[in-house]
Parts: sequence; structure tokens; C-alpha cells
Amino acid sequence: MLKLILRRLLQMLLIMAVASLLLFAIFDTPEFKKRLAVQELGGFAVSALTEESYNAWLAEKGLDVPFHTRYLNWVGDILQGDMGFSYEKNRPVGPLLLDRLANTGILAFFVFALMIPLSLVLGILAGMKEGSAQDRTISFLSVFTTSIPEIATAILLTVVLSLGLGWLPAKSAMINGFSFRELLLPVLTLVIYDFGYVARMTRASMAEVMTSQYIRTAVLKGLPYRRVVMKHALRNALIAPFTLIVLQLNWLLSGVVVVEVFFEYDGFGKLLLEAALFPDVEVVQACTLVAVAVAVLSQIISDIGYTFLNPRIRFA
Repeated sequence: MLKLILRRLLQMLLIMAVASLLLFAIFDTPEFKKRLAVQELGGFAVSALTEESYNAWLAEKGLDVPFHTRYLNWVGDILQGDMGFSYEKNRPVGPLLLDRLANTGILAFFVFALMIPLSLVLGILAGMKEGSAQDRTISFLSVFTTSIPEIATAILLTVVLSLGLGWLPAKSAMINGFSFRELLLPVLTLVIYDFGYVARMTRASMAEVMTSQYIRTAVLKGLPYRRVVMKHALRNALIAPFTLIVLQLNWLLSGVVVVEVFFEYDGFGKLLLEAALFPDVEVVQACTLVAVAVAVLSQIISDIGYTFLNPRIRFA
């Protein structure tokens, strides 16, 4: 297990190094340098600069040194917590990114708290009686909810629960501080859209386990059906859903842009979109690195959890 963790951590560092190099190379072009100048000095001021003045500005910012030197300096600044400055938000990128990550973390926590129990219970109930009316109903509901785009679900919930019934606020800007009522609509939107994926995976895994030989043997020996399901079938059936649930971390970080923008929730996805439209180069770089890190870290957690749930797996 220790070798597996060390190997995965080494792979994570390698992936992060390659991703950071590619990311820096993409934004290290004359066009993006010009955009940095426009963000700091303004478009009119940059257009009025002479070539000598522009070169002096590049030298002042350290943008005229060799590529490898700038890359190493950039990585060193990031490791020290200096991710640059956001000219759109007029504040350092590091604190800004932490605030938005915290907001998205709160959203993800409540989504997981509702989605995981709901999807696992429905998937297990469907898989226990494959082909029954119960199974068909749950399977239809899962496919139906996942086939509706997030934006359509968000609009429908807003029209019904906010504009129609007036139960919940239509936006989640949190102007007066944190409010759970304002968080409910984006949470419900994401839960309705995502629970079907995990429920269908759980259903397929549970149905496969229930038809295995050791489960049939346990039933024929006269063991109570509840005990067979809870003690023998459930652990093996949760292997595939566990992997899928952990990988949802990456989706909840950067794949909820539509929901955060629609409800005006100041999360990570909304920050990434705003930075890309501005364009706020240093914010885009920082957000991309965080997204890559979370994706790789979620894969590591998935691999480690898989070995605990399935002891038959052996790693060289």
C-alpha cells in the first residue's frame, strides 16, 4: 500500500510539472504579454507606448528574460503562495482563489451529503430486484434526470420554487452573508442532475453481485435475505460506485460553471469563467493548476479506496 501511495504521489508531481510547463508556455506568447500590459496600464496607454517604452515595461516585469528562467521563477512564486495579481478583481490571486474554493467546497459538501445516500439507496433497491417494477421505476428516474441539462433543471426549479411558490430565493449571491436558503436551489439542481449516474452504477454493480455464486449459495443455505445483502453483497457492490463518487470531486470543482453563473454563486467555476472572459491570465493559470491537482488527487484517493474495498487486487 505504501508503495502504491508513493508511486501515485510521484505520478501526481510529474503530471503537475508537465501541466504547469504547458500552461506557462501557452500564456508565454507576445499576444498574452500584450494583454498583461493592457490589464495593468490600460488599452489606451499601451497603444500610446513606443517600442522602447514597451520593452522597458517588459524588463521591469521580468518578461524579457529567457523562457526557462521565467518558468522557474513562476513555479517558485507559486510554491511560496504567490500566484500573481488579479487586475479584474483588484486583489492577489491566492486569497481570491481560496475564498472561491471555500465557497465551492461548501456547495460540494451539501451536494454529496444529499446525493450519496440517495443514489446508493436507490441503486441498491433497484439492483436487489433486477427486472422488477421497482427496478424499472428507479432506472427510468435515473436516466430521466441525468438526460436533462443542468441549466434546464435550474430554470425549472427557479420558476416553480422561487418565482411560483416563493419558497426559496432565486439567486445565491450571499450578499448578506452565508444563507442556507440561498444555497438550496443550486444544491438541488446538482443533486437532481448527478444522482442518476451513481444510482445506475450502483444498480448495475448490485445486480451483478446478486447473481454471483457465493450469494446464491448463502441464500440456499438459509441465511436471512437481509443478512446476505448487508453482510455479503453490499461491500462488493460498492466498489464501482465508490470510484465514481470520488471522481465527482473534479466535476464539482470545475464542471458546475453553469449552475454557479446562473445562480450568481461566487464559486470556483464562476471565477474561472470570469477570468477567461476578462481575460485575467494569472487567475486562469492558477485555476487550471488547482483543477489539475484536484483531478489527480481524486484519482489517487480512488485507487487507494479501491484496494481497501477489493482485497483481491494485488499491485506489483
